[in-house]
Amino acid sequence: MAGALGIHVSSIQLPVAFISATKQTLRRGTAIRCAANTPKKRYTIAVLPGDGVGNEVIPIAVEALRLAGSLEGIDLRFEELPIGGAALDLVGVPLPEETLRKAKESDAVLLGAVGWPKWDNNPKHLKPITALLQLRAGLEVFSNLRPITVFPQLVDSTYLRKDTAEGVDLMIIRELTGGIYNAHPRGFTTNEQGDEVGFCTESYSASEVDHIARVAFDIAKQRRSKLCSVDKATVLEGSMVWRKRVTAMALEYPEVEVSHLLIDTAAMDLVRHPRQFDTILTGVMFGDILSDLAAMIPGSVGLLPSAALGDSGPGIFEPVHGSAPKHYGKDTVNPLAAVLSAAMLFRYGLKEENAAKRIEKAVSDVLDRGFRTRDIHTPGTTLVGCKRMGEEILRSLDAIVSVSNGSLV
Repeated sequence: MAGALGIHVSSIQLPVAFISATKQTLRRGTAIRCAANTPKKRYTIAVLPGDGVGNEVIPIAVEALRLAGSLEGIDLRFEELPIGGAALDLVGVPLPEETLRKAKESDAVLLGAVGWPKWDNNPKHLKPITALLQLRAGLEVFSNLRPITVFPQLVDSTYLRKDTAEGVDLMIIRELTGGIYNAHPRGFTTNEQGDEVGFCTESYSASEVDHIARVAFDIAKQRRSKLCSVDKATVLEGSMVWRKRVTAMALEYPEVEVSHLLIDTAAMDLVRHPRQFDTILTGVMFGDILSDLAAMIPGSVGLLPSAALGDSGPGIFEPVHGSAPKHYGKDTVNPLAAVLSAAMLFRYGLKEENAAKRIEKAVSDVLDRGFRTRDIHTPGTTLVGCKRMGEEILRSLDAIVSVSNGSLV
């Protein structure tokens, strides 16, 4: 069993990228501490760096998981697996059978990103993005959680007015397995005029809506008991069913204040007055659009983590920024989205709240100390690259532990 204590890199079998990242960290002098007691819990994490900057940010997230876990007496075993374009180059398919099998056997999946211009012209079944859809289907995840939080230290990085962005803390809950991205029929044909036609089906069943709506209501209860359901019920039949079912379920949650917005109004309000929102429930396409739009509230997509969860089995935890070809290999990408995805992995995937809070406190401490990657850099702060930001996160994790133990390193 791989050791989560992670003091000696050579003591376990790690992928080369992880070893390299860890060695760089240790050379800079970060003293990684271990739990005083023998680990009480053991978990296996399937690690899928994927393509592009996934290979830069995921090693940092792994080390944050390892250190935070060890400090809570948690033994984490990491197994790296290929997906996306990396898998296409290796075995000729975007999601190898072994990757899916081992992901199913794991306790949680940490995913980097899939996609690269090299494979843009592949047929659909051989595109990297197909691996993500297949992985979601194989793990039977259906709810996508995307928190949007404006850190007080980063309020000057927002694309909105400072007084508009301050205090924003909302959760977008996006349905993943139905709707226009997944429903059938779909495909290509030729019309009577001889023109090529591509078509998809926007469809939601009552059971699909009920499934995701219950997740949203339960999460809203744990937050500020406000739920806004977003649809296009004026035009789309699938949205009409969506609104009908959400309205019916609201009767089971009298403590939750429920509202409904059309997607165009919701998009406008999200940038005009984002603090009005607490929990947003929506379908697969509208959620895709709103969550990327919401990235402008905190100031960068490099700050946004996500979780994809099912009723049981491992969830998928990933930064939402994608493979970012323009940034790959330049040490400029922001690793905070990946690190915060690791916190979500602890919280929602393993139910280890204390370990999740350790990571979140470390991120806040790094920001307090003024370190910024290029996407969130402002005058008076220290500009650093991806690797250095990762090292500072580990240093903050260690410092927080030292303070809690009564001795400051």
